[in-house]
Amino acid sequence: MTQVKQGDTVRIHYTGTLADGSTFDSSAGRDPLEFTVGSGQIIPGLDKALPGMEVGDKKTVEVPCDEAYGQPDPGARQAVPRAEIPADIPLDIGTQLQVQTPQGQVMPVTVAEVTETEVTLDANHPLAGRDLTFAIELVEIA
Repeated sequence: MTQVKQGDTVRIHYTGTLADGSTFDSSAGRDPLEFTVGSGQIIPGLDKALPGMEVGDKKTVEVPCDEAYGQPDPGARQAVPRAEIPADIPLDIGTQLQVQTPQGQVMPVTVAEVTETEVTLDANHPLAGRDLTFAIELVEIA
C-alpha cells in the first residue's frame, strides 16, 4: 500500500484531547481535515506523525506544547484601560473578542483579567502551553 510522504495531500479524521481527557476539537460529524503534509498547515507535532501511515491506519499522537501552539508569550498580554472598552462589550474572564491592531489586522484575544480600572487581554492561542493528544485516522492520500 501507499504510505504518506512529505508533500502528499491527505485527509484525516481526528479528535484532540487535553491531559484531563476533555476534547478541544474533533472532525466527528464533519468532513475529514485535508492538508498537505509538511506544508505548515497544521501543528508540527501532528504533521510529523503522518509520514509512513497508510490509508485506514489509526494512531494516537502525543504532541508537547512546543510542537503544538508553543509556550505562552507574556508579551502577548496587554492591559487596556477599562474606560476605553465600550460598555456593551462583555468582559467575563475567558470571553473571546476580536481587536484591531494599529496596522488594521484583526486579532482574536481572550479576556484574562478584569479590575475596576483595567482589562487584560491575552492574544496567545488558547492552547498555548498545553500538551495535546490526537487520535487520528488516515482516510485518504490524494
